[in-house]
This record gives sequence, structure tokens and C-alpha cells, in this order.
Amino acid sequence: MSEQSRYQVRFDFGYAGATAVGEDADVIVWVDALGDSTVDIDALPERGAVITTCLANSRAAAEWVMAEQLRLGKRFATAVIAAGDLRDGHFRYAVEDHLAAGSVIDRLSELGLDATSPEAATAQEAYRRLSGAVGHLMTASVSAVNGTDAPTEARSVNPRATPEDVRVLRSF
Repeated sequence: MSEQSRYQVRFDFGYAGATAVGEDADVIVWVDALGDSTVDIDALPERGAVITTCLANSRAAAEWVMAEQLRLGKRFATAVIAAGDLRDGHFRYAVEDHLAAGSVIDRLSELGLDATSPEAATAQEAYRRLSGAVGHLMTASVSAVNGTDAPTEARSVNPRATPEDVRVLRSF
């Protein structure tokens, strides 16, 4: 049993967080807002599907989760993981990933998946409260200042993105 296992929607940061909340999850949603890092699938729990998303496709990722849940006819445990970044070889919190993860969680909630951990609810509320400023926050973040500025199209949710736009790294 993993941390937050009593919740359908879970949230944490980085590979350690994926292990902590995703060991018994049906799907891991790896959230890299800028889409600028490679996912080490071998560092993720071996169970379940793995998808990756950026801010632009964040809501489509949630729709993918719901479509798969309906297709398979069972309730899913979903671990939403903010990728974070590295600083001198160590994990660094990345605000853009936190907000993009909140966008995924917000859409999951809108779709009816509301057995949400306190950690996931906090990321969701951060996104909701700051949604009008997400683009600015991404350009003013440490990542942007350090040269990983988000292209304009990556600074907001793409309302035309569909589940087919989601990158599946490991399917069911």
C-alpha cells in the first residue's frame, strides 16, 4: 500500500513521490509543464499505465484518464506527479510543474473524480486561484530565469487538445 492509497486522485513530486504515491496506482500522470525533460520510465513504479503531459495538454491528460477508466469499466487510482527539476544533481521544486499538475487534478475533479488527497486538493486550488497568472508565473519562475523559458504555446492550457494528444509511455 502506498501513501495516499485511500484516495483516487493523489499528488506528489518527482521520482521519489511517484514511488510514494504510485506503487498501487492504475495510472501515473507525469507532469512536466515545459515538456523539456526525458522521463525515466524505469525509475517509476512498474504497475499501471504511464502518461506524460505538459501544461498545454494537461486537461486532455485528465480526459485520457477518464476515457480509460470508462473503457476498462473500473474505478482508477491516479497518481499525478509534478516532475520538478534538478539543481546540482538534486531535486528542485518547479512551480510550473506544480501548477500544471493542479490543472490535471482540476479537470479530473470536473469529470467526477473527486476522492482527492489533501496534497492533490492543494495543487488543484493553487492552479484554480492562480490560473489567470500561470503564463506570467512560468516566465518569471526560476526555470525561466535559468534559461528554460516556456514557449508561448506552452504557457496556457490548449482548449483544443484531446486525449489523442496525450503521450502514452506505458499502456494497460
